[in-house]
Amino acid sequence: MNDSRDVSPDAPDVTIRTIDEPAQLARTIELFHEIWGSPKPMVTVELLRAINHAGGFTAAAYVDDEMVGASFGFLGMHRDEPALHSHVTGVTSKLRSSGIGQAMKRRQRAWAAERGLRWVTWTFDPLVRANAWFNLEVLGATVDEYLVDFYGPLDDEINAADETDRILVAWPTRRDLTPIAMPRLDGELTLIETPHDIVELRRSDPAMAQQWRTRVRQELGERLAAGATVIGFTRTGEYRLLPGATPKPAS
Repeated sequence: MNDSRDVSPDAPDVTIRTIDEPAQLARTIELFHEIWGSPKPMVTVELLRAINHAGGFTAAAYVDDEMVGASFGFLGMHRDEPALHSHVTGVTSKLRSSGIGQAMKRRQRAWAAERGLRWVTWTFDPLVRANAWFNLEVLGATVDEYLVDFYGPLDDEINAADETDRILVAWPTRRDLTPIAMPRLDGELTLIETPHDIVELRRSDPAMAQQWRTRVRQELGERLAAGATVIGFTRTGEYRLLPGATPKPAS
């Protein structure tokens, strides 16, 4: 069992350790339920044990011996190179924005680097501003692909049966790996707006939430498919893109 105390200075006194005991994994599943409010388990103890046995990653963050965050990922490939695909990472609501999430992601990357994996990849909802800022600006991951309705319907409290469009990001485990060939920064910059709080909007106005989904899918997804590059995310909730080609008009 590996412990890590090399965490963000903004985090509370947190310990991050890889876990494998059935009781620890069962508590991880409970924590995921508390965070996402899914009516059914997001994963099983049996699957987490299998992921570990096959060389994957499961870890938890503890404050005063209380599990406050958890993460798991499995081995995969990115651009024909070995990668860790981080499937779920979450922190209890009372400690969000405390630095624990950043510490957990950096522990993931260190774990992957120690095993010769070249990348950490994961997906996130492009409509969630906080996640876009965290992934692109805090961690420095790079947008790789826009995935339309990737998981199909999810009925947890956060996704609320919305279509599950996702952005795939890639994070190199070594500084000498360049995520993408960055374009010259002399093109016309495009800003793609996102809703202020899509999770709340799904509860209060599902029709408006769907309009946002369609709009961002067209404005961001189609530009990415045409070769545009996301170069950042603004504090006011906009993706910053440099163009590749002109996207096809919305149908």
